[in-house]
Amino acid sequence: MGLKKRISTGLKQAMKDRDTLRLSTLRLINAAIKDGEIALRGGEEGDQRELSDADVLAILTKMVKQRHDSARAYEEGGRLELAEKENAEIAVIEAYLPAQLDEAAQAKAIDDAIAETGAESLRDMGKVMGVLKGKYAGQMDFASVGPKVRAQLS
Repeated sequence: MGLKKRISTGLKQAMKDRDTLRLSTLRLINAAIKDGEIALRGGEEGDQRELSDADVLAILTKMVKQRHDSARAYEEGGRLELAEKENAEIAVIEAYLPAQLDEAAQAKAIDDAIAETGAESLRDMGKVMGVLKGKYAGQMDFASVGPKVRAQLS
């Protein structure tokens, strides 16, 4: 079952369960997916392209990152109830993301990507990151992986 279909099924189930937090979060996800499809269309009326699962994963990852940033800001501002809401939304979104790779698996993935691209210096970092993003979208935090790749290439 595709990711969009899983989200749609989850939305219907949240309606039946009257789970307001889950329902509102899944509606936000659907809205973001629709926005992505509209942007993909490029304004042509009859063109009905759909986002791939990789595109949907990128949207979900971005949404999680935004909520982490918001939760941190709310905590710093002393608004703990809003931070808790953001963290609850993160949990709903992460249910649709693949499991995150552990440190050992990340290190192996980095080594494999460096070997695959033949990277030898920092100039090749973009190639390595491109391979990692292609293969492991949604499975690793690329903000934390970047310094590890940089360290291995320098």
